[in-house]
Amino acid sequence: MRIGLLTEGGYPDASGESHTWCDRLVRGLTGHDFEVYALTTDPGREDRPGTELPEHVRLVRRAPLWGDSPVGHRRGAEERRGRTAGRRERRRFAEHFGDLVTAFATVPPGGGPAGDPPDAPGAPGARKADRFATGLYGLAELARDHGGVPAMLRSEGAVRILETVCRGPRALPAAQGAQVNDLLAVTTRLEPALRPLSLDWYGDRHTPGLGGVDLCHATSGGAAALPGLLARRFFGTPLLVTEYGVRLREHYLARAAAPLSVPVRALLAGFQGALAAETYDRAALITPGNTHARRWQERCGADRARLRTVYPGRDAAPFAAVADAAADDSKTLVWVGTVEPAKDLIGLLHAFAEVRRAEPAATLRIIGGPGSDPRAPGYLAHCRALAAQLFPDEAADARTVGENPVSFEEIGSPGVPDLADAYASGAVVVLSSVIEGFPRSLVEAMFCGRATVSTDAGAVCEVIGGTGLVVPPRNPRALAEACAALLGDPDRRARLGAAARARALELFTVEQNIAAFRGIYLELMSHAPARPAGCRTPGGHGVPRPFARPAESRVPGRWAATGTATRAVTAPAHRTPSWAASGAGRPAAVPAAAEGRTETGGEAAVRDVRPAVGQQGTANDRVWPAGGSEQW
Repeated sequence: MRIGLLTEGGYPDASGESHTWCDRLVRGLTGHDFEVYALTTDPGREDRPGTELPEHVRLVRRAPLWGDSPVGHRRGAEERRGRTAGRRERRRFAEHFGDLVTAFATVPPGGGPAGDPPDAPGAPGARKADRFATGLYGLAELARDHGGVPAMLRSEGAVRILETVCRGPRALPAAQGAQVNDLLAVTTRLEPALRPLSLDWYGDRHTPGLGGVDLCHATSGGAAALPGLLARRFFGTPLLVTEYGVRLREHYLARAAAPLSVPVRALLAGFQGALAAETYDRAALITPGNTHARRWQERCGADRARLRTVYPGRDAAPFAAVADAAADDSKTLVWVGTVEPAKDLIGLLHAFAEVRRAEPAATLRIIGGPGSDPRAPGYLAHCRALAAQLFPDEAADARTVGENPVSFEEIGSPGVPDLADAYASGAVVVLSSVIEGFPRSLVEAMFCGRATVSTDAGAVCEVIGGTGLVVPPRNPRALAEACAALLGDPDRRARLGAAARARALELFTVEQNIAAFRGIYLELMSHAPARPAGCRTPGGHGVPRPFARPAESRVPGRWAATGTATRAVTAPAHRTPSWAASGAGRPAAVPAAAEGRTETGGEAAVRDVRPAVGQQGTANDRVWPAGGSEQW
């Protein structure tokens, strides 16, 4: 089948965890053809050499979410030639954009029936969701018919519509004090977020685009899922949404660190929340990466029946050579990750000071570099200064150079050539985060057979599952006690490490992840209704869908009955039974004169499996009456 893989800011250009997972998925599912539709967020990535893609990636299309509207937008050429929106287009835009803004910038009215759940048909929350969908798809239809939506989103009219809603009686309390510069900031950020509505990815008579794929797989929520929503709207294509980091949660964390005013944060959060709810409502299946992400999705309105947890796979091969932790007297703690405030290395250093009182020979290796957080470089410098203050250089005697028991290193340095060496050097692996999603460093430590001490953040408890110690976050004393307990008990470390390795190899490998998505792809396609090929694209130029013709239509032999005996009658023609045709349900008798004809389409002739109309057979034979229905 043909899979439309929808990405944002990752595969196939950018590096990172998202790119790595997508590349493993594509290379693991060689039985399917992939078309990659990538939204790029980094202006510098398009000039850099990307990953060499496998042969079954048939198409890669890119569209930037930065700068002005690109050439790949529908009607982009007309706009550059000076074509502006007419009065009718501006009226349509005002109507649909007004619905969109009203849905996410206002609180629900209190006139709904008491006791209704948020998603009940008559509940205020459901009415808001319907209005958001009306505005969103109305803008998509406008972009498809006339273009010019990106320019209108940046226009004065869009700012005035947003201002009118924010001054209204039901506006969000945090948005009621929005100034003109706040409204301009919101519309400036809404335009790239809604830019996928105006792309030319949805097919015409020359390029089928997403109208020609069998399944859309969005690798995240937000803007990456918008093309999948439109493909479902225009063509009925099933949408699969995978979120290993919930996009709405990431938005909240990013906006909290950004220098934005309170009204701007509130309005953008409202838009992202409404878009997440619409995505979860329209998706055929949602695959969170852990229970923590699943709870976020349920709070945003996702149906539990359409949620299926699929753990992100990690490659266990690089860690296979690491031996199990020996029951020795090693006193080394290892921390691996990106250095940023959410990892709470300050708390880890204070906890290590407590560990040193119980285990004077203990050492701590902090392995990793600054992350993407802009505060990370300054945070790393602060951690180095604190370590120097808490642990002055110590020397064994008057002739030995003093050394600090805390070291800061990076992967690739002479002391730590790769990740496997980093984990192998420690007796216990520590994670001290206060904010965490899926703890990949813990999974890698488990692959290496190492006992772990972690804080209860994100999906830590779900990953550890009883094979390590878990303490509350922001509690250096509890963290120190757990580390000291494992450093002083080598046998316990060995038992926990062996159990951790067995658990990781069972649940968190690449093979497990690929097998899960292989089954999900086939399941979604088997449940999708077969559609005529002509409805696949706006121009009527579609491609056949898998499973549209059942397997029985290709069983060789034409079985006719005489009395109680059956015989196989050879027929060179290729024929599809009436129950498998696109017009099933209507009488479709085939004249006998057509038995020897070959249908157009270039397929090899096979034998018909339908018996002659009205003939009777044995109890094991199927009888096909003229109406085309199946009887036994």
